Amino acid sequence: MSKDVIILGETKGEKIHPVTYELLAWGKGLSEKLNSNLSVVILGKNLEGVEEIIYYGADKVYYFEHSALDIFNVEIYSEVLVPFIKKMQPEIVLAGATTTGRTIMPYLAGKLKTGLTADCTSLDIEEKTGLLLQTRPAIGGNVLATIKTPLHKPQMATVRPKGKRPLERDPNRKGDIEIIRPEININSRIERLDFKTREEEVSLVDAEIVVSGGKGLKDPQNFSMLFEISRILGAAVGASRSVVDMGWVEYPHQVGLSGKTVNPRVYIAIGISGAVQHLAGMMNSESIIAINKDPEAPIFQVADLGIVGDALEILPVLKKRLEERKRNV
Repeated sequence: MSKDVIILGETKGEKIHPVTYELLAWGKGLSEKLNSNLSVVILGKNLEGVEEIIYYGADKVYYFEHSALDIFNVEIYSEVLVPFIKKMQPEIVLAGATTTGRTIMPYLAGKLKTGLTADCTSLDIEEKTGLLLQTRPAIGGNVLATIKTPLHKPQMATVRPKGKRPLERDPNRKGDIEIIRPEININSRIERLDFKTREEEVSLVDAEIVVSGGKGLKDPQNFSMLFEISRILGAAVGASRSVVDMGWVEYPHQVGLSGKTVNPRVYIAIGISGAVQHLAGMMNSESIIAINKDPEAPIFQVADLGIVGDALEILPVLKKRLEERKRNV
């Protein structure tokens, strides 16, 4: 059995999905502690930019190319991955906690008769044992549980997107790319009928600017100002768990341990106190702006710019200034 760390890369059309580069950042730290190789397995057809995976930290890329791998199908992908993983016997296998990762990894874990920790927010290596420490939210996001898989290998986990920034691209890095053209002889029980992308003005996870609101807005109707400001800025709207629980906005807007993890250039927290669960979902933002009338609110401990005041007094002024600025551009 090797101590290698293997990442299941993802594709988006004929391109490498950005989550692959985020996983490389997680995998690099783990492989260095294990003194092992870091490899990426990617499946697809006519993929562009496979060499980028090397530039972002991989030691080796296994590129399985076949027309049947052009569109994700859990049965067909597993037909390729299960024998490959059994042959390689890696220490760790990681995937993103995306739709693809959440589908394929439980399937693989069952076939390989090993454990899986889903939706991790942190990964590390235990110094004494060399085991993977897999940390994820539990009990509705109120606590963090750290899980180990000491009896079965490989140790498998899915990791939340946007939990770590990719490593710096290094076009001088050297690594191996092995192209494998597998024989696929499976009559899948799954048939793809149609695919529709979800319509949203700006994706919360991918947004460069996120404007989030909390209980400090006092009334669900006041969230309309956040949506108006977000349209001016080309931003996405986020929310704390408390206002989602109260039904002020829908769950897809929730940021935090039990919601989405974001790392925009600018995160604006309006009327959000800064509970630990919320902070865990936005701590990687480049710049954090907080508006809260409580000067002792925990959000100010992580904010780059803090404004102490009533959000309902500040937001109309902010909206007016942004509109004026947009007209003058």
